Amino acid sequence: MKLRIMLFFIAVFAAYPLQAREKSDVIIMKNGDRITCEIKALHSDTLYIKVDYILTTLAVDWKKVDRIESKQLFLITTRDGTVYTGILSTPKTVGEQAAQIEVFETPEKNTTLALDQVTKIDQTSHSVWQRFSGQTGLGFTYSKGNQTSQYNLTSDIEYAEKRWSAGADYSSNLTSNSNSNVSTRNEVTISAQRLLRWNNWYYTGIIDIFQSSVQGIQLQDTFGGGVGRNLKNTGRTFVTVYGGFGWQQINYKEAAFPSHTQQVTSGIVGTQLKLFRFDRTNLTVNATLLPAITDPGRLHFNLNAAYYVKVWRKLEWNFTFYGNWDNRPPPGFSTSDYGASSGISFKFGNR
Repeated sequence: MKLRIMLFFIAVFAAYPLQAREKSDVIIMKNGDRITCEIKALHSDTLYIKVDYILTTLAVDWKKVDRIESKQLFLITTRDGTVYTGILSTPKTVGEQAAQIEVFETPEKNTTLALDQVTKIDQTSHSVWQRFSGQTGLGFTYSKGNQTSQYNLTSDIEYAEKRWSAGADYSSNLTSNSNSNVSTRNEVTISAQRLLRWNNWYYTGIIDIFQSSVQGIQLQDTFGGGVGRNLKNTGRTFVTVYGGFGWQQINYKEAAFPSHTQQVTSGIVGTQLKLFRFDRTNLTVNATLLPAITDPGRLHFNLNAAYYVKVWRKLEWNFTFYGNWDNRPPPGFSTSDYGASSGISFKFGNR
C-alpha cells in the first residue's frame, strides 16, 4: 500500500518543474483577431493557449488559425510521421491568407509545412524536466449492502525527444468484500519508441510487470521488442500496430501449483488506438496478443481501455476497463481477470 501511495504522489509532484513560459507568442485568426499568448500544445485539431489576463487555458479551433509566430521551442509532428524541433513562424504572403507554417530548426535551416498537415505541437525545451508530461487518477467505490469497497489508482508519464519517446504506466486495483478475500491487481508498463529513417515506422521495446490475485499470479515479467508502423495519424485519430518477440516469466502461488514458475518465449503483436474530440473527450485503447512459441497453442491477451471526459481545465472524469486472458493456465487457475472502474484524473505537462 505504501508503495502505491508513493508512486501516486511522485507522479503528481512531477508536474512542479514544468514552469510556464513567456507569453510572447502570437496567433492571428482567419477573421483577423490577433492574440498574444503562450502556445501550450496542439492536440486533436485543438490549439491550447494561455493568455496573461485570463486564468484558464483557452482551446482554439486549429482550422480557424491563419498565422502563428513564436520564438519558443516546439516538437511538431505531421501526418506522414515526420517530427521537427524548432521555433515557429508563418511565411509572409501578399493578397491571400497564409496556409503554411515555417519551422526554424537552426537559423540556417527551416522547413515550410502546410497547416493542415500539422497534427501535433508540443512544448519542448533544452531543459530535461520540461519535456515530461503525464496524468494521474484516483477512484473509489463503496457499497454498504454487501460491505464492498473498491479503489483504483492510475498514473502515466511520458518523455519526448525529436526521434524517440519513452513512457511508463502504472495501474492498481483493489476490491474487498466482507464475505470474500481481498483481490488485487497491479501492473507497471515501461515502453520506448524510436523512429526509423522511413516515415511512420519505428522500433519499440516493452517491459511489463504484472500481478493478479484472481489469476493466482504473484509476479509476471514480460520483456518484448519489435517494429511498428503508425497507420493513421490525424488530429482526431491515431492508430499504430507493432510486432516482434517477447519472453515471459510467470510465478504462480505455490500452494495451488507446485511447479510455480513458468518461462515462455512468444511472439508479440500489439496495437494502440486513440480517438480525440475537440477539447472534450478522448478514448485510448491498448491491446497486446502474445502467442507462445515454446508452448504452441497457448495465448496471452491483454486489453486496457480508458475514456476521458473533461470536467474543468486539466481535471477529467475517466472510465477504464482492464482485462487479461490466458487460454492455457496451470490446472486450477483462472483463465481471466477483468474489470472496470471510474474516477477523477489530473493532467500535467503538455497533456
